[in-house]
Amino acid sequence: MGLGRFGGQVAGSLRRLGHEVLGIDDHPKRVQHWADRLPRAVEADATDEAVLRQLGVGGYRRAVVGIGSDIEASILTVVALTEVGVAEIWAKAITAKHGRILASVGADHVIFPEAAMGDRVAHLLASKMIDFIEFDDGFAIAKVCAPPQAAGQTLARSRLRQQYGITVVGIKERDADFRYAGPETVIPPDALLIVAGATAQVEKFGR
Repeated sequence: MGLGRFGGQVAGSLRRLGHEVLGIDDHPKRVQHWADRLPRAVEADATDEAVLRQLGVGGYRRAVVGIGSDIEASILTVVALTEVGVAEIWAKAITAKHGRILASVGADHVIFPEAAMGDRVAHLLASKMIDFIEFDDGFAIAKVCAPPQAAGQTLARSRLRQQYGITVVGIKERDADFRYAGPETVIPPDALLIVAGATAQVEKFGR
Protein backbone atom coordinates (compact mmCIF):
# COMPACT_ATOMS: atom_id res chain seq x y z
CA MET A 1 0.00 0.00 0.00
CA GLY A 2 1.88 3.05 -1.28
CA LEU A 3 4.52 2.65 -3.99
CA GLY A 4 6.72 5.60 -3.10
CA ARG A 5 10.42 5.33 -2.27
CA PHE A 6 9.96 3.02 0.72
CA GLY A 7 6.93 1.01 -0.40
CA GLY A 8 8.26 0.59 -3.92
CA GLN A 9 11.61 -0.65 -2.63
CA VAL A 10 9.92 -3.20 -0.38
CA ALA A 11 7.67 -4.39 -3.20
CA GLY A 12 10.55 -4.70 -5.67
CA SER A 13 12.75 -6.55 -3.19
CA LEU A 14 9.96 -8.98 -2.28
CA ARG A 15 9.39 -9.67 -5.96
CA ARG A 16 13.10 -10.38 -6.52
CA LEU A 17 12.92 -12.81 -3.61
CA GLY A 18 10.22 -14.70 -5.50
CA HIS A 19 7.08 -13.58 -3.67
CA GLU A 20 3.71 -12.79 -5.20
CA VAL A 21 3.20 -9.04 -4.75
CA LEU A 22 0.20 -6.78 -5.25
CA GLY A 23 1.06 -3.07 -5.31
CA ILE A 24 -1.61 -0.45 -4.62
CA ASP A 25 -1.25 3.32 -4.94
CA ASP A 26 -3.62 6.17 -5.76
CA HIS A 27 -0.97 7.97 -7.83
CA PRO A 28 -1.20 6.93 -11.53
CA LYS A 29 2.46 7.64 -12.35
CA ARG A 30 3.69 5.41 -9.53
CA VAL A 31 1.38 2.61 -10.60
CA GLN A 32 2.56 2.98 -14.20
CA HIS A 33 6.19 2.87 -13.02
CA TRP A 34 5.63 -0.44 -11.22
CA ALA A 35 3.23 -2.02 -13.72
CA ASP A 36 5.99 -3.94 -15.52
CA ARG A 37 7.86 -4.81 -12.32
CA LEU A 38 5.09 -6.39 -10.25
CA PRO A 39 2.57 -9.12 -11.10
CA ARG A 40 -0.19 -6.67 -10.19
CA ALA A 41 0.00 -2.90 -9.72
CA VAL A 42 -3.34 -1.21 -9.20
CA GLU A 43 -4.41 2.43 -8.99
CA ALA A 44 -6.85 2.44 -6.07
CA ASP A 45 -7.73 4.02 -2.74
CA ALA A 46 -6.16 1.78 -0.09
CA THR A 47 -8.23 3.40 2.65
CA ASP A 48 -11.45 2.03 1.15
CA GLU A 49 -12.38 -1.32 2.68
CA ALA A 50 -14.73 -2.18 -0.19
CA VAL A 51 -11.97 -1.59 -2.74
CA LEU A 52 -9.57 -3.83 -0.83
CA ARG A 53 -12.17 -6.60 -0.70
CA GLN A 54 -12.76 -6.25 -4.43
CA LEU A 55 -9.02 -6.61 -5.06
CA GLY A 56 -8.83 -9.72 -2.88
CA VAL A 57 -6.44 -8.14 -0.38
CA GLY A 58 -7.90 -10.23 2.45
CA GLY A 59 -6.39 -13.30 0.81
CA TYR A 60 -2.84 -12.05 1.32
CA ARG A 61 -0.93 -13.16 4.41
CA ARG A 62 0.90 -9.88 4.94
CA ALA A 63 0.45 -6.25 4.01
CA VAL A 64 2.94 -3.39 4.10
CA VAL A 65 1.65 0.16 4.48
CA GLY A 66 4.35 2.35 2.98
CA ILE A 67 2.32 5.56 3.17
CA GLY A 68 4.22 8.05 5.29
CA SER A 69 3.54 11.67 4.41
CA ASP A 70 -0.27 11.36 4.60
CA ILE A 71 -0.71 10.25 8.21
CA GLU A 72 -4.50 10.06 8.00
CA ALA A 73 -4.33 7.83 4.91
CA SER A 74 -1.80 5.50 6.54
CA ILE A 75 -3.98 5.09 9.64
CA LEU A 76 -7.15 4.52 7.64
CA THR A 77 -5.34 1.99 5.45
CA VAL A 78 -4.29 -0.02 8.51
CA VAL A 79 -7.88 0.06 9.77
CA ALA A 80 -9.18 -1.11 6.37
CA LEU A 81 -6.63 -3.94 6.27
CA THR A 82 -7.71 -5.19 9.69
CA GLU A 83 -11.34 -5.08 8.56
CA VAL A 84 -10.66 -7.24 5.48
CA GLY A 85 -8.78 -9.78 7.61
CA VAL A 86 -5.10 -9.45 6.65
CA ALA A 87 -3.26 -11.54 9.24
CA GLU A 88 -0.08 -9.48 9.58
CA ILE A 89 0.30 -5.75 8.94
CA TRP A 90 3.58 -3.84 8.71
CA ALA A 91 3.29 -0.05 8.69
CA LYS A 92 5.72 2.81 8.18
CA ALA A 93 5.60 5.64 10.72
CA ILE A 94 7.23 9.06 10.55
CA THR A 95 6.87 10.06 14.22
CA ALA A 96 6.59 8.24 17.54
CA LYS A 97 2.98 9.43 17.96
CA HIS A 98 2.13 8.23 14.45
CA GLY A 99 3.62 4.86 15.34
CA ARG A 100 1.59 4.55 18.54
CA ILE A 101 -1.62 5.28 16.65
CA LEU A 102 -0.79 2.71 13.97
CA ALA A 103 -0.17 0.07 16.63
CA SER A 104 -3.41 0.93 18.42
CA VAL A 105 -5.52 0.51 15.26
CA GLY A 106 -4.07 -2.85 14.24
CA ALA A 107 -0.51 -2.63 12.91
CA ASP A 108 1.47 -5.66 14.09
CA HIS A 109 4.85 -4.15 13.22
CA VAL A 110 5.59 -0.41 13.15
CA ILE A 111 8.80 0.64 11.46
CA PHE A 112 10.64 3.95 11.36
CA PRO A 113 12.90 3.64 8.27
CA GLU A 114 14.23 7.22 8.29
CA ALA A 115 15.10 7.09 12.00
CA ALA A 116 16.68 3.65 11.69
CA MET A 117 18.83 4.65 8.72
CA GLY A 118 19.83 7.93 10.36
CA ASP A 119 20.95 6.08 13.48
CA ARG A 120 22.87 3.56 11.40
CA VAL A 121 24.70 6.26 9.41
CA ALA A 122 25.56 8.10 12.63
CA HIS A 123 27.19 4.95 14.02
CA LEU A 124 29.24 4.51 10.85
CA LEU A 125 30.36 8.14 10.82
CA ALA A 126 31.39 8.09 14.48
CA SER A 127 33.48 4.91 14.29
CA LYS A 128 35.58 2.70 12.05
CA MET A 129 32.68 0.36 11.42
CA ILE A 130 31.79 -0.46 7.81
CA ASP A 131 28.26 -1.62 8.63
CA PHE A 132 26.12 -1.68 11.75
CA ILE A 133 22.73 -3.18 12.67
CA GLU A 134 21.13 -2.68 16.08
CA PHE A 135 18.27 -4.80 17.39
CA ASP A 136 15.54 -3.70 19.81
CA ASP A 137 16.93 -5.61 22.79
CA GLY A 138 20.25 -3.78 23.02
CA PHE A 139 22.09 -6.24 20.78
CA ALA A 140 24.08 -5.27 17.69
CA ILE A 141 26.06 -6.77 14.81
CA ALA A 142 28.78 -4.86 12.97
CA LYS A 143 31.33 -5.26 10.22
CA VAL A 144 34.69 -3.71 11.14
CA CYS A 145 38.32 -3.91 10.08
CA ALA A 146 40.40 -6.22 12.23
CA PRO A 147 42.65 -4.35 14.69
CA PRO A 148 46.26 -4.35 13.40
CA GLN A 149 47.55 -5.74 16.70
CA ALA A 150 45.35 -8.84 16.27
CA ALA A 151 46.65 -9.75 12.80
CA GLY A 152 48.29 -13.19 12.63
CA GLN A 153 46.89 -14.28 15.98
CA THR A 154 44.17 -16.77 16.73
CA LEU A 155 40.94 -15.34 18.14
CA ALA A 156 41.67 -17.01 21.47
CA ARG A 157 45.13 -15.46 21.64
CA SER A 158 43.96 -12.02 20.53
CA ARG A 159 41.65 -11.84 23.57
CA LEU A 160 39.25 -9.54 21.73
CA ARG A 161 36.30 -11.03 23.58
CA GLN A 162 37.89 -10.56 26.99
CA GLN A 163 39.05 -7.03 26.18
CA TYR A 164 35.94 -5.68 24.43
CA GLY A 165 33.11 -8.05 25.39
CA ILE A 166 32.26 -8.84 21.76
CA THR A 167 32.08 -12.14 19.90
CA VAL A 168 33.73 -12.48 16.50
CA VAL A 169 31.15 -14.40 14.48
CA GLY A 170 33.03 -14.60 11.20
CA ILE A 171 35.84 -13.31 9.00
CA LYS A 172 35.76 -11.97 5.46
CA GLU A 173 38.95 -11.58 3.42
CA ARG A 174 39.27 -9.83 0.09
CA ASP A 175 38.32 -12.15 -2.81
CA ALA A 176 37.37 -14.94 -0.39
CA ASP A 177 34.11 -16.31 0.95
CA PHE A 178 32.82 -15.46 4.41
CA ARG A 179 33.77 -18.07 7.01
CA TYR A 180 32.57 -18.63 10.53
CA ALA A 181 35.13 -18.05 13.25
CA GLY A 182 36.19 -20.20 16.20
CA PRO A 183 38.83 -19.86 18.94
CA GLU A 184 41.56 -21.29 16.68
CA THR A 185 40.71 -19.12 13.66
CA VAL A 186 43.71 -16.98 12.68
CA ILE A 187 42.94 -13.32 11.97
CA PRO A 188 44.47 -12.37 8.59
CA PRO A 189 45.88 -8.87 8.04
CA ASP A 190 43.35 -6.41 6.56
CA ALA A 191 40.46 -8.82 7.15
CA LEU A 192 36.92 -7.73 7.98
CA LEU A 193 35.44 -9.08 11.20
CA ILE A 194 31.74 -9.68 11.76
CA VAL A 195 31.23 -9.03 15.46
CA ALA A 196 28.21 -9.28 17.75
CA GLY A 197 27.39 -8.27 21.29
CA ALA A 198 25.74 -5.68 23.48
CA THR A 199 25.32 -2.42 21.56
CA ALA A 200 27.63 -0.43 23.86
CA GLN A 201 30.38 -3.04 23.57
CA VAL A 202 30.12 -3.22 19.77
CA GLU A 203 30.25 0.59 19.60
CA LYS A 204 33.33 0.64 21.82
CA PHE A 205 35.06 -1.95 19.63
CA GLY A 206 34.11 0.00 16.51
CA ARG A 207 35.75 3.14 17.87
